[in-house]
Amino acid sequence: MQRTRVLTPLLIVCSLFFGAPLMAAAVPTVFVSILPQKYFVQQIGGDDFHVEVMVEPGASPHTYEPKPSQMRKLSDARAFFTIGVQLESVWLDKIRTINPDLEVIHTEAGIEKMKMVGHHQHEDAHDEHHEAEEEGHDDHHDAEGDGLDPHIWLSPELVKQQVKTIADSLATLDPAGADRYRENYDRFAARVDELDGQLEEMLKGKQEKRFMVFHPSWGYFAHSYGLEQIAVEVEGKSPKPTHLKELIDLAADLHISVIFAQPQFSQKSADMIAREIGGEVILIDPLAEDWFANMTQVADSLTRALR
Repeated sequence: MQRTRVLTPLLIVCSLFFGAPLMAAAVPTVFVSILPQKYFVQQIGGDDFHVEVMVEPGASPHTYEPKPSQMRKLSDARAFFTIGVQLESVWLDKIRTINPDLEVIHTEAGIEKMKMVGHHQHEDAHDEHHEAEEEGHDDHHDAEGDGLDPHIWLSPELVKQQVKTIADSLATLDPAGADRYRENYDRFAARVDELDGQLEEMLKGKQEKRFMVFHPSWGYFAHSYGLEQIAVEVEGKSPKPTHLKELIDLAADLHISVIFAQPQFSQKSADMIAREIGGEVILIDPLAEDWFANMTQVADSLTRALR
């Protein structure tokens, strides 16, 4: 007992004088734009980095405005991983102003993007149906204002490329963990290859089939597996009545019975088309955090719809 009473004050004194150096260094904060990126960074960086997401669940990266609390956290962040969504083109310069030392890592660098197209894929996609009626969400045109599809995280092949950039960048930010990050990438890439094979098997025999979606998020996914998406909405515009009639007729001609929508947008037009064709609306979320589980779930939904 006497020994304990002596040691305790000594430990207190030591902690006062030496506690700060002995304390573990604060985990650096990095930012990403969307939830799938958070998943990617955590799969590679583990607990070595704290990951903050700009676009919160249920919100759209096309219209999202950061909260003051997020901007405060950004002022102390170590890095920002971009992916090419509209939020970044609007806010990145402002973010750099409040944190000039922020490392901006473009995970979309080197990726050749597809054009964002709608149901007029083989016609003129820029006719007057873009003068659309309002449906309860803002006109975002497209992610970058250049007509290119930003949804590159929905292609397994392109995800490997993005995550390789993440792994290399984390190794630069934290050289002591470089080997660990590269090993994590190797494991992640192997899982992506395995998933890709599973999705190919699930969608075997569905090639060249078309599915109808509200927002054209699934172009890269469709391209990966020989499918074709038909979009209800293009360039942020909801369809006018004449466009809706064309889509209803097209869905009937193609024997489409499922209209896919996503939680971030209104389902009004999708519900209307589904009602007219005697079909149903199914939600699939391109912004779900658990990327592997979500890709499998989407493939399963498409498999059942493309009969």
